[in-house]
Amino acid sequence: MSLLPGIASPADVRRLSRDELRQLAQEMRDRLIDVCSRTGGHIGAGLGVVELTIALHAVFDTPADQIVWDVGHQGYPHKLLTGRNDRLETLRQEGGLSGFLKRTESEYDTFGAGHAATAISAALGMAAGRDVMGEQFKVAAVIGDGSLGSGLAYEGLNNAGHSDRDIIVVLNDNEMSIAPNVGAMHKYLTSIQRNPLYNRLRSRIGELVDQAPGPFQSAGTLLRKWEESVKSFLTPGVLFEELGFRYFGPIDGHDIDALLDTFTAVRGMNTPRLVHVITQKGRGFPAGDHGEKWHALPPGHDPATGKVLNATTGNPAYTAVYGKGLAELGAERKDVAVITAAMPGGTGTAAFAKAYPERFFDVGIAEGHGVTFAAGLATRGVRPIVTIYSTFLQRGYDNIIHDAALQKLPVVFAMDRAGLVGEDGETHMGLYDIPYMLTVPNMTVTAPKDGTELLGLLRAAVDHEDGPFCFRYPRDVTPDVPPAFADVKAVPYATWEVERRGRDLAILAIGTMVQPALDAAAQLAAEGLEITVVNCRYIKPYDAATLDAILAEHTQLLMVEEGVVTNGFGAYMSAIVQRLAPQVRTAVHGVPDRIIYAAPRKKQLAMLGLDAAGIAERVRALRNQEAFAS
Repeated sequence: MSLLPGIASPADVRRLSRDELRQLAQEMRDRLIDVCSRTGGHIGAGLGVVELTIALHAVFDTPADQIVWDVGHQGYPHKLLTGRNDRLETLRQEGGLSGFLKRTESEYDTFGAGHAATAISAALGMAAGRDVMGEQFKVAAVIGDGSLGSGLAYEGLNNAGHSDRDIIVVLNDNEMSIAPNVGAMHKYLTSIQRNPLYNRLRSRIGELVDQAPGPFQSAGTLLRKWEESVKSFLTPGVLFEELGFRYFGPIDGHDIDALLDTFTAVRGMNTPRLVHVITQKGRGFPAGDHGEKWHALPPGHDPATGKVLNATTGNPAYTAVYGKGLAELGAERKDVAVITAAMPGGTGTAAFAKAYPERFFDVGIAEGHGVTFAAGLATRGVRPIVTIYSTFLQRGYDNIIHDAALQKLPVVFAMDRAGLVGEDGETHMGLYDIPYMLTVPNMTVTAPKDGTELLGLLRAAVDHEDGPFCFRYPRDVTPDVPPAFADVKAVPYATWEVERRGRDLAILAIGTMVQPALDAAAQLAAEGLEITVVNCRYIKPYDAATLDAILAEHTQLLMVEEGVVTNGFGAYMSAIVQRLAPQVRTAVHGVPDRIIYAAPRKKQLAMLGLDAAGIAERVRALRNQEAFAS
């Protein structure tokens, strides 16, 4: 009999036998593989934590006990056990379940996240809040080994370990084992660490040593040092012990019995403790190969092979164009280096990494470090290109200002996934890079209209020596088929391009909005409206000569951008126009000041009026206002 349909909440999990829990684990894997083959999503991490998720909900009294999942990639099995199995087909769909965790979606989602390494800090905050309010419950943070490389994770560990608060950290080690499984000795040490008598005795010895009279303090200190030296030799978790955590592990993360026994013992303690669990990312996925390839899969893939079904052909993706151009640039210039943050495949930098490994640096989930590292490279004459998703580069903002911009170092920032990102939802939207880069002194801010211009801006960026330079591009296909990088010239610095001339109104468009603006102008021409369309590829510094000419010829401007209108390109240009030509009326068309949720990217653009039809409608409205005002 199938068990998963009968799981309405973790309380149902707690009623099952251990054999039934093992059956439940297999059913959960089958369900995830089936659904994600249609919806897409971050399947690899979820498949790896099925048993871990079951054990946590079986031992801890959720939702009273708080489980904080880092990032949310690991959260799919958690959704299955917390009343959302019947809605799993809506995963990453408009109006459906989030691909991450959301406090508004379930009381079991204790903390929302889409970026890495927040879990320990958030869990410590919850534990402190619990103590301040005089409450009684357990808090556990589940964090992956990849996220543990983030500085934020270590800040949380350092603070939590020396807080002496009742908090549990579960380290899900699914890729690189911190310490190898050492067979029988490992099992023996782990069983001792779980033993309640051992733990009570160890705690009591510690109390006696701390309270010992002066003459006996030195002997007690010597005994403790001896204990810790032996333990350091035998136990793989000395780092965590030194940070103030009781360490347990490594434990087989697919062994239900070991997980249940360990969590049962650990739950009864009240000091900081860390459980190190070894899991296999993508476990049970029929296609095998549990590496980066199966981290996330698109909608409509074969669950047996991972291959995309009915893959579309046509123009290349911006990321692919960038990656190919980057590799070709590497052959031209030996001073170019590339930095990414744990995403060589996702950012298109894998080809460069393969061709020039000595000039490629994957810094892990440490965006701030990556930026400062790049600044250090720049001081030695290297031309570093930091390639990170727009949403993740937010984490390096202080480093961009303090380490690159203030020193006018020629660091290049290639911001992938800029703008709307479709099904990945609100945590991954690249909507804020224009405002946050515009405020940075000495920063050149650009956006290409197509793949060819992307390559031209890449060439311009590495040629630029007077401060940092950034360009943004979307998660989408290009409107063109670019030539080889060698055939593309650098886009002249601080220049715009007038794509179409008209007399009635001028559209100043950036990046992905240039082509829809041209399409809108073509629609409006049939209605007798002649629209100027300008490709404002250099946002900062802007093309002063072209802007002056536009202001001399038009009384109305519409700025169009795939980014937030608050302090974005439109706001920036409106302020400039107000200063130069206060008689010219301006309007801004972009993403409003609100959260944008998951939906197909094309639908998001249409919903926000950032397609040809939406831009044309906005122009009509402005012209009607003008007519009414006159």
